[in-house]
Amino acid sequence: MNTAALDAPFLDRAVAHVRGNAESWAATPLSERIGLLERLLPRIVAHAADMAGAGSRAKGYGPDSPWAAEDWTGGPWALAQNATAYLHVLRRIAAGRDPLPDGAVREENGRTHVDVFPATGWDALLFNGFTAQVRMRPGVTPEQTRACAAGAYRGRQGAPALAVVLGAGNVAAITALDILHKLYAEGQVVIAKMNPVNAYLRPHFAYVFAEFIERGWLSFVDGGAAEGAYLARHEGVDSLHVTGSDRTHDAIVWGTGEDAEVRRRDDLPLITATFSSELGGVSPCIVAPGPWSRADFRFQAEHIVTSKMNNSGHNCIASQVLVLPRDWDGTERLLDEIRRVLRELPARADYYPGAAGRLAAVLAAHPTAEVLGDGCRLLVPDITDLDDLLVTDEVFGSALGVVRLPGATPAAFLSHAVEFANDTLPGTLGATLIVHPRTEKADREAVRTAVADLRYGTLGVNCWSGVGFLLGYTPWGAFPGHTRQDIGSGIGFVHNAFMLEDIEKTVLRAPFAPAPRGLVTGSPSLSPRPPYFVTHRAATATVERLTRFTAAPSLGKLPALFAAALRG
Repeated sequence: MNTAALDAPFLDRAVAHVRGNAESWAATPLSERIGLLERLLPRIVAHAADMAGAGSRAKGYGPDSPWAAEDWTGGPWALAQNATAYLHVLRRIAAGRDPLPDGAVREENGRTHVDVFPATGWDALLFNGFTAQVRMRPGVTPEQTRACAAGAYRGRQGAPALAVVLGAGNVAAITALDILHKLYAEGQVVIAKMNPVNAYLRPHFAYVFAEFIERGWLSFVDGGAAEGAYLARHEGVDSLHVTGSDRTHDAIVWGTGEDAEVRRRDDLPLITATFSSELGGVSPCIVAPGPWSRADFRFQAEHIVTSKMNNSGHNCIASQVLVLPRDWDGTERLLDEIRRVLRELPARADYYPGAAGRLAAVLAAHPTAEVLGDGCRLLVPDITDLDDLLVTDEVFGSALGVVRLPGATPAAFLSHAVEFANDTLPGTLGATLIVHPRTEKADREAVRTAVADLRYGTLGVNCWSGVGFLLGYTPWGAFPGHTRQDIGSGIGFVHNAFMLEDIEKTVLRAPFAPAPRGLVTGSPSLSPRPPYFVTHRAATATVERLTRFTAAPSLGKLPALFAAALRG
């Protein structure tokens, strides 16, 4: 397709073709939907190396680079993990069981919580010590939660419909996972418009989803903003999902030019389709003071740098503001370790369009910012102006700002940190909270209150919140409350393999320290340094083997997988 000029007839034909097959997808029995996913998994594996390699080359390094692990993690492994999550739930339903296992849903402090991860024995083994809990909106009972889960497969199937997915350009799996969600969670056939930044992935997706394309349930198209807007406003389209920025959303919904603000004010959108979105924001990483050892400072510095430098910071969920206690004697020690990690990492470029200009703007605002490593890793170690660019705008690049807040005790600091994150930083997609187990034990109520009060769709406790994007069982989206007139980080949740309704947020937890040191810190587990850490020395081999295991688990694959993980 020629993206230089809008080819409306081509797009009209695509809409008519896929829409014409919406009823056949709606009528596809559960057994066949399961079979389609089972046959999709080996296709992921068959193209996994090529898919990951395409991402590596597009970002400016080779498949053998230490950075290439992220292209496996955020590409074929994420796709395999999400497909197996849907399979797990659908197989339970096919066997006549409830989608949620016994004991998963409970009431705590007057609120309904759902344990969604680990979901299988393999999860518990491979991600030992990692957990995820979905918290439902106020007033939702455990009985309602169970009754509504996977409703489309339990007598509440929606009408046949066509969805348009406007793909993201930064992380390989985003478009594919949104397709799976629309097909399996919402029961809609899909037109997926590739983002021009990573349209090179289209042949790989076409191979993986070949059966869906052949049956007319899915079609891929290329193009830019004009094609996206045309599809979004097409009368044959019933729903729309977009990953991008709030500016992208507003241009689609309200248009551009002088009339756009009038339409927004009067709530007169240009689209009639139902709309969901994931739009990012300024994500905080909050560090509570505590009795950290030298090894703790190093490990958590690697953790924080990972949350910034994964994909060069071109993630909607990348940590952008590090919130530290002003009076903690560990603050400078942690910052020194972060500097050391940033300097030690291999060179790479910020590849995403516009990144150079955004980083230049940070440097213009902070001429004394620390330039570390390859020259595009920026650290602003003491932001005092809350109108600062790093506080008010998503930079979408490898710049990290530090805000220091008062609080003589962990409880006092956490109170200030929650208020700052909720009321000052734009966006509600995800936040990370790092707290030593002994601090949480001594100040349990303060930590519990902080976890409950942080208004983010995903909160990671000792776990980068971006991990929630990967697991499949964990709903992914902004904290509820945004509207199309004030879109923030978006509306709705995707992934969500248990197909829960009335979600408020997901709380992830991971061990504060890796095995075996976790025994000393109070967070015992079998998990070594996670393979998504940018400092993991065998990350690519580990995630490659994890991808193959996830697609087809077997005991025989575990020794090689464990050996690679431990080498990290």
